[in-house]
Amino acid sequence: MKKWLSLLIISLFAVFALAACGGNDDQAVTDQTSDETKTEETDGTDEKVYRIGATQIVEHPSLDRAYEGFKQALEDAGLKVEYDYQNAQADQNNVKTISDNFVADNVDLIFANSTPSAEGALNATKEIPIVFTSVTDPIAAGLVESFDKPGPNITGVVDLHPDAIKNTVEFIDKYFEGANVGIIYNAGEANSVAQIEAIQKAAEGTSLTIHERTVANSSEVHQAAMTLAGDVDVFYIFTDNTVVSALESVVGVANEQQIPLVVGEPDSLQKGGFATYGIDYYTIGYRAGEMAVDILTGEKTPDQIPVEYPPEMKLFINKEAAEIQGVEWNDEWDEVAELIEPSEEE
Repeated sequence: MKKWLSLLIISLFAVFALAACGGNDDQAVTDQTSDETKTEETDGTDEKVYRIGATQIVEHPSLDRAYEGFKQALEDAGLKVEYDYQNAQADQNNVKTISDNFVADNVDLIFANSTPSAEGALNATKEIPIVFTSVTDPIAAGLVESFDKPGPNITGVVDLHPDAIKNTVEFIDKYFEGANVGIIYNAGEANSVAQIEAIQKAAEGTSLTIHERTVANSSEVHQAAMTLAGDVDVFYIFTDNTVVSALESVVGVANEQQIPLVVGEPDSLQKGGFATYGIDYYTIGYRAGEMAVDILTGEKTPDQIPVEYPPEMKLFINKEAAEIQGVEWNDEWDEVAELIEPSEEE
């Protein structure tokens, strides 16, 4: 009996021991699974997707190139971005609606591609970062206090080289001495007001006489050009968004009346302009994109990034347009200018 009882006790101990070992193994499996899950969660590489609202006043080759440059800079930096691109179709009411929608959507950053677009964005928010370009005078437009110390949520790259207007006026004065110069612009655009003031100042002491016509929308551009045609020797169309969006109207008058058309940027040459001291809008857009990268990644805040001028400027001439507009070719231009071809669609 005692022998049997001893065997029973030994057997029970063995069963309990096996059960205990099995429980530990189950716990070990559970712990291992838990650890693997934690590892997967920790090692998860879900890349941040940034949401950028892009607002542009009107469709135009120069502005489009700036936007392309902006996007390329973020792509080159390896950032994953979702863009909400909106074109205001030159309507100020649309500018406000677009900006308000970006704020309601709580985008990570606003890219403002023109002066009106930047004004609308800044009016809509003082918190969401704004990077602008294709802006001529951000101080006059009330966007920043100074180039070195922009506002707390805004900075960018201007589209006017400091010497562009001065050099353009000197070019006209040198090769079209004594000319009456016709200018068309929208007085409602702050960038245009700044440029006309700079032109008037640059023309002081030259042989040139400035004739101005203002327009409120693109449909008035052709009539303004026609009223100037009988009184001027040269057209000078700078980077006014309203007028440039209807540049074909001015080109038509310039070609028909054989009036040289000097413009404010190279893309307008491809549409029929004769000459410009211009910049590359893709380049300033790209630089604005680099600023956006610094802001989105937390490297800098907008107020730590000074507003910048375009890095360079040069003389561009459309030789075919010069011939159509009755310009007597000067051999110097072959040496000092970059000659371009008109766009194929033209």
